[in-house]
Amino acid sequence: MKKSLLSAAILGMTMIFAGCKDDENNNPGPGGETPGSAREFVSLTASIPDDEGTAGNGGTMAYAITHAQAIDPNFTVNIYDNGFGLRSARTARVQASENGKELYNIQYTGEDGGVFNKYVVKGAKDFQDTGNELDLSDIIGTSPRWTKAAEGIGIGVHLTGSTTVKEGTAPNHVFKYTRGKVRIAVIDLDKANVPNSTEFDFPFPAELEAQGYSVGRVDVPVLNEAQNKIFIGCNVSKIDPTKLSYNSDGEPVWANDAANRTIGTTTLVVDYPSLKNPQLIYSTFSKTNNHSYRTMTQYVGTDGHVYQATATGGKDILRISKSTNDYDNGYHFDLDAALGVTGSRIQAFRYIKDGVGIVLYNIAGKGGYIAMVDLNAKTASKIANDYEASLNFGQYQNIAVSGDFAYVPLTATGEAGKLYVINWKTKEVIKGATLTGKTGSSYLGSY
Repeated sequence: MKKSLLSAAILGMTMIFAGCKDDENNNPGPGGETPGSAREFVSLTASIPDDEGTAGNGGTMAYAITHAQAIDPNFTVNIYDNGFGLRSARTARVQASENGKELYNIQYTGEDGGVFNKYVVKGAKDFQDTGNELDLSDIIGTSPRWTKAAEGIGIGVHLTGSTTVKEGTAPNHVFKYTRGKVRIAVIDLDKANVPNSTEFDFPFPAELEAQGYSVGRVDVPVLNEAQNKIFIGCNVSKIDPTKLSYNSDGEPVWANDAANRTIGTTTLVVDYPSLKNPQLIYSTFSKTNNHSYRTMTQYVGTDGHVYQATATGGKDILRISKSTNDYDNGYHFDLDAALGVTGSRIQAFRYIKDGVGIVLYNIAGKGGYIAMVDLNAKTASKIANDYEASLNFGQYQNIAVSGDFAYVPLTATGEAGKLYVINWKTKEVIKGATLTGKTGSSYLGSY
């Protein structure tokens, strides 16, 4: 059952204070992290099928391993039989603290859809539920999109009530606009409360709405370096207001007009922490949407700029300037050009440090490939893996980074695979722990 916010807050604060001693860790991590922020575990997550057998639609399992276990090819992870089931009726959208000690989850659909939970990572299948529970469904719905937008700060977003307004009667209906409301909630991940929330009409200018532009989804919010702006990806669509037909119910329908889209990749910007002053910024390099699917695709770089992938259908990484909070239309990273291929589509992106990142991508919708990217030099180098032809990164959610290492679990649906541990500085690849498979299931990422 959903708990009251007051009870959750009291219980959560009690457990935080009780757990402080356990969180002290002065042992250096696998990548040489400083004492006090050592990473003891890397958490792996995997999806399972629902009761009807639909792959990846029935929930999420988690299992935590050490770096030594991660790089050991003789170590086996059986997450499906021995893992911990995170609370969620469908595949959970999991976030984590930078040191990997805490996992955060907002349940997706079901009776407790929209409920935030927090876990302390203790190793193997031991994930301790802190009791920090918040019911956010009234603010951002039972199927919210959310991210850890900065350390300790979650941002949940939802576009609701999208409605087409029209005038007249059949057969001469006149299209006016399609518009929904944006809901935003700030989540204090440490105290498990909501310091602020808001709701407003999506702020497309009237002239663009009249041309048939609308937004059906917002996602992947990130907080900028100055922590005064939130950037939110948008799923833009366009219809042709002059091409009217009627469906079998007699309702007016206007033809899709995506081919004539003129506006670039669009990002919604709001002030933080006030959540006021919603504005839109547009790229001149890309028209591909940037709302992603399951994976975070916007990161604050070492240089303070925000780097944004046009995932999951694009090949571009764009930059939002730290000085203007607008697109830097002098910067463009093209994965096709960097790799010398055609038809690449970024499905997951992780910025690491100093312009270096890692992308998971397909070619024309097929296969699963890995590349290290240098966003400063605008170059990329492919990292081969043994499962390229059978991989599908459509639900991939996260790539953990600790010190010099990135952890990339690779399994085709229903098949066993390996945890690839990549030294992002040297590009050395370790084919580490064996990951068992199970029908309708696959690994979603690492934390």
